[in-house]
Amino acid sequence: QVQLVESGGGLVQAGDSLRLSCAASGRALSSYRMGWFRQAPGKEREFVTAIRWSGDITYYADSVKGRFTISSDNAKNTVFLQMNSLKPEDTAVYYCAATRTNWSNPGYWGQGTQVTVSS
Repeated sequence: QVQLVESGGGLVQAGDSLRLSCAASGRALSSYRMGWFRQAPGKEREFVTAIRWSGDITYYADSVKGRFTISSDNAKNTVFLQMNSLKPEDTAVYYCAATRTNWSNPGYWGQGTQVTVSS
């Protein structure tokens, strides 16, 4: 099993930056792909970005491409989400996730961290 704990959320103004962290623990972590999802009130959870622990391949949703960057510190089993040029529409609960197969239904989720961007 895998446990994921997010941190770094908060209230910021439009145009500001924020960095989220996801601390992972468990067995065979290297066999999982890591990613971030978000869910705004009244909306479905949506994919934001994903990364392999090797860091050789990353994916971004069009809505965040060019503004968000995913990275990892393998020695600390931690994944980061650097968010720049934040917009009010980025307001959501951000979840760290891990999957061993694909992103259709990730096997593990963190508790989530709230990100609120004011205008």
